[in-house]
Amino acid sequence: MLIIRPITENDREGLTELAKQTGTGFTSMQDCPRRIEDMIASGCAAFESGEPLEDGYYLFVAEDLEQDRLVGTCAIQAGVGLSDPFYSYHLDTTVHASRELNVYSKVQTLSLSNFHTGCTEMCTLFLLPEARKGFNGHLLSKSRFLFMGQNQHRFDSTVIAEMRGFSDQEGSSPFWEGLGRHFFNLDFATADKLSMHDKVFIAELMPKNPIYTNLLPSDAQQVIGHTHPHTLPARKLLESEGFRFNHYVDIFDAGPMLEAQVGDIRSVREQRRLTVVVDDTQRLYSSNPLMLSNGKIKNFRALATKHAQIINDSLYLNAYIADTLQLKQGDIAAVAPLFISAIAAE
Repeated sequence: MLIIRPITENDREGLTELAKQTGTGFTSMQDCPRRIEDMIASGCAAFESGEPLEDGYYLFVAEDLEQDRLVGTCAIQAGVGLSDPFYSYHLDTTVHASRELNVYSKVQTLSLSNFHTGCTEMCTLFLLPEARKGFNGHLLSKSRFLFMGQNQHRFDSTVIAEMRGFSDQEGSSPFWEGLGRHFFNLDFATADKLSMHDKVFIAELMPKNPIYTNLLPSDAQQVIGHTHPHTLPARKLLESEGFRFNHYVDIFDAGPMLEAQVGDIRSVREQRRLTVVVDDTQRLYSSNPLMLSNGKIKNFRALATKHAQIINDSLYLNAYIADTLQLKQGDIAAVAPLFISAIAAE
């Protein structure tokens, strides 16, 4: 069973091992001791703060209870671009027309933008390949929506998620090679790592005027707005929750940005708060798995299970699941269907 919980100081070794397996292009978590320390410090500070932090970084880990080790991470950045600039390219269309010459052409352009400054970002989603089974991936991603639903005052009303863009098996990005390298003279992996610590150089070196994409190499044009194959499941999952491509892309690999209003996210909209009944006397079962959390902040816990049931507006749990969630008889739990509306079907 996986339990989703906040990062702690004791997770340094586990987080380091996860970071070694993320690969090029996974900007938010790389095999860098300085980055690991920053993630832990920022994550702990966000959960421990009694008041909302404008740019709070809520970092969760997925712990395999049987193996007693970390197998994944996910995070919520409460507000992006508030301490470091947050850049993206806006995809637009420019029309060139002349009646006299009978010419009419549409050209796609890329414009450097800070439009999403202050928005909440879903980020740092990673699950070890061997743990990508059952509904682990769905739990890891959607557990954040349980947390957001219970703490909406800590987040912006607009929620975004940057999808990893296409790169080849050697870690090279066609988009970066066709555009970014002309202004930075750095390979993709190096530029990606530098962006973790200092984004100012982006504003200093990137062109301020719109870029006509038809002037880029064909392989660079073809990957604009495309998602890395390894990230496609994560994109489909977010789209099932109500996220949509908003015509913004990453400035390094041109990966697409998805966007939703927090109140429109399915797992936020459909979650309920129910009173816990601990019952080991009957077989508890839901045909569709339920996503459960204890509704707390610093001691947040979430899991997904079929071995729980909603009866007469109460949540029935066995003692093991209740203990895992740090819940007891009479407590209030946050509940949402993991896939379709399992709650409505009860």
